[in-house]
Amino acid sequence: MHLSIAPADLVVIIVYLIGIVGIGCWAGMRRRRGAAGEGYFLAGKSLTWPIIGLALFSTNISTIHLVSLAQEGYDNGLAYGNFEWMAAFTLIALSLFFAPFYIRSNVATLPDFLEKRYNRWCRDWLAIVSIVSAIFIHIGFSLYTGATVLRGLFGVDENISIIVVALLTGLYTIIGGLLAVVLTESIQAVILLIGAICITAMAYAQIGGWSGLAQSVDPVMLTILRSAEDPSHLPWYSVFLGYPVIGLWYWCADQTIVQRVLGAKDENHARVGPLFAGFIKILPVFIFVLPGLLCLGLVNQGHFDSSPATSADTYAFLISHVLPVGLRGLVVAALLAALMSTVSGALNSTATLFSYDIYKRWNPGISDRSLVVMGRWVTFFAMIAAIIWSRYIGRFESIFQGISAIICYIAPPITAVFVWGIFWKRASSVAALITLWIGAALGFTVFLLDWFKESTGWNIPFLMTTFYLFLICSAILFAVSLIAPHRHTAESRALVWNNPMDALRGPAWRGIGNYKFLSCALLITVIFLYIKFA
Repeated sequence: MHLSIAPADLVVIIVYLIGIVGIGCWAGMRRRRGAAGEGYFLAGKSLTWPIIGLALFSTNISTIHLVSLAQEGYDNGLAYGNFEWMAAFTLIALSLFFAPFYIRSNVATLPDFLEKRYNRWCRDWLAIVSIVSAIFIHIGFSLYTGATVLRGLFGVDENISIIVVALLTGLYTIIGGLLAVVLTESIQAVILLIGAICITAMAYAQIGGWSGLAQSVDPVMLTILRSAEDPSHLPWYSVFLGYPVIGLWYWCADQTIVQRVLGAKDENHARVGPLFAGFIKILPVFIFVLPGLLCLGLVNQGHFDSSPATSADTYAFLISHVLPVGLRGLVVAALLAALMSTVSGALNSTATLFSYDIYKRWNPGISDRSLVVMGRWVTFFAMIAAIIWSRYIGRFESIFQGISAIICYIAPPITAVFVWGIFWKRASSVAALITLWIGAALGFTVFLLDWFKESTGWNIPFLMTTFYLFLICSAILFAVSLIAPHRHTAESRALVWNNPMDALRGPAWRGIGNYKFLSCALLITVIFLYIKFA
């Protein structure tokens, strides 16, 4: 049964849509220098740490997280909260080790950075992979998940939802570029947090607090680290071995995410922004995963006359059974905020990658104005491709596990090339390219084995798969580097840490804003949480 849209809810949703599209278009047209390439694609290198942190969080959190983490909470408790808390460690790595080189090398894209460290072929390969991942992972999955939720709540046809949301998001992204994207993402992050907190707080109050929850569910559901026999298929060792591989790719080497850091005002803002995002990433366990577990507890307590038809309907079920009129509209607006922020960020990154790493290579004399025009056309066609692909995503059993598995097959060679590239000066360009090629082939092979696992018998947890692939890719890179040594230029030599401790010797703000202090505080906080919920 679909949720009826009360007038108050409808007003909230319409005001949100008009407001966010209007703000995005206004931001793009107001900044006249946005017509220049750097202004359009990197917001004129003007982003400060609060904007960067909120934009990182907002781009990361999509309807996939709101819906699928609630689903996982209903099915498996807090186990999939590992994907949120473990992100803090890789955001620390971004702040300390990667962001300084990105800012000092003055790159517009991460493939550009890879060329400066290795060679042009590595840049081309990463550009293509990044464009494909942005369209098929960030945009496609988000559009499909959002359409599924709107269909479950209001009975809106999936095709209509996908097309309308994609067109509205594409409109302000095409007009405003990165400045419009990060400004709207900052607003959307706030709306997203308010909506998620509302639904969590009300469900938490109804169940009788933590003691009421603990009495209503299996105690193991309240723990975050699980054994190999646990039905979540997320054993604790796979989290600590496998997540760093996908986390380093996603947070430190994926253009869609890192582009916010590339637009930083200076190195300190580039360092502190990710740490701010790391602190915010503590919240999703409590406001995205926990609601699913609260829903299970409320069902077990007999609060409702029914239960979700499937676990995938958990979040929609909570909205319709827990929230009053008015707040339902706010939470739906939060769902749209999560969807639109991820889509807009990925569209802008796709345009940046194609314009700088592919088009400008073949037409080096192109003007900034023509480059921006090309970027806008790429945004449009990327949006169309994502709309078409999103209709096929329903084949996955679980959306969150589906997207996580695909990332696990893409990440290992890229993570190996980036990590060893900045920490090992002997990592060579020939080795990097061979690693990217062989790693991609191995990842695709494993994807097919997993996709047809009923026939192949493949049953290795996806996080352990990514760890094994990373070891193989690292071994290839080391072996080939020793056979075909790298010939450093002055530029490439400057992009390798002589000693990891050198990362702590850069310029830093005084007081609480010091990135070294914030890194330690974030590290201690997350370790404490793991001990508390282990």
